[in-house]
Amino acid sequence: MNPNTLHGDDHNGDYAIYLRQTLGELQDRVEEHEAALSKLRATPAVNRNTRDLPATASLEIMKAAYDDVASQNPFLPLPDSILPALIALRKTHQTVEETRTYLATHSDAVQETQRRLEAERARLQDQQALSQSMRNRIQSLQDGLENRMEMGPEDIARERIDELRQKKKTYARDTSKLLKSLRKFIDEHLAAMLAAEDLGGPVVGDLMDIDGEDLAAGFSAQGRRKKPSEKADDGKRQQRIDEIWGIQGQEGQPVRNANDSRDETAAAGAEMRELTEELLNSLAESDGDHSAAYVALPRETAAARFLVRSKVAQFHPRDSTRLRPVDFGRELDD
Repeated sequence: MNPNTLHGDDHNGDYAIYLRQTLGELQDRVEEHEAALSKLRATPAVNRNTRDLPATASLEIMKAAYDDVASQNPFLPLPDSILPALIALRKTHQTVEETRTYLATHSDAVQETQRRLEAERARLQDQQALSQSMRNRIQSLQDGLENRMEMGPEDIARERIDELRQKKKTYARDTSKLLKSLRKFIDEHLAAMLAAEDLGGPVVGDLMDIDGEDLAAGFSAQGRRKKPSEKADDGKRQQRIDEIWGIQGQEGQPVRNANDSRDETAAAGAEMRELTEELLNSLAESDGDHSAAYVALPRETAAARFLVRSKVAQFHPRDSTRLRPVDFGRELDD
């Protein structure tokens, strides 16, 4: 037989004996109190008019009761009693349950506090990084100032000229990239929509999937696409292109080049590129004079309207045939 098993059986037996002793002890104590209560109830009450009692009678009775209790020996369990352990266990269990209830009711607040703590830590890291960057910048400026103090006027002027030349090269390179991107956007996306608007179709942006067949078929008076005809008249189509996008002669008649065989998309794209180039050139040649930055329009085109809607250009307040680019360094005119 396992010795641990014997030891466990002995422990359980002792615990049962202690438990029975404690239970008997408590029952004896209850019987004593019940006997005292029965004796008190059996004692005849003294017939006395309560009106004759002094005002301090109730206090004297309570004092006598407290004195009687204080003179008696307090109830203490036997040395082998497990009552203290049971009371401690009950108190511990009560404390654990109260703690669990508190944690359950405050879990949301704890999570919110943790989230705020993480956010504050992130802000602290950002502020520390910003402070370090500011210190590095201050140190760099101080070093540059010390170097400039050691340089002569000619060296400073030469350094400034080199910086301006480098900036000019950078601006020229960036301008070239932007112009290439603009031309690519016009040819691949914008030209077809501009052509559709010039032909009486929807405004640029309302209809995205427009192809050459739609432009050749044209649009109805309501701006809807017509069904493509099986036999398209290339002569009439080219004449329409010349009337809308062709070069105007002295009497306002379109002048057609014999080698010009553009379709609607190419013609609208070329018109948009020419207009943007004219606007950029006029802005560069105006030297800040907005009245000199206007470009004369032979007619109101979809390209001009698109630039105005995009807040890139604006018409003259009193002449809709004149257009100038918007100065992005100032507020837009109402």
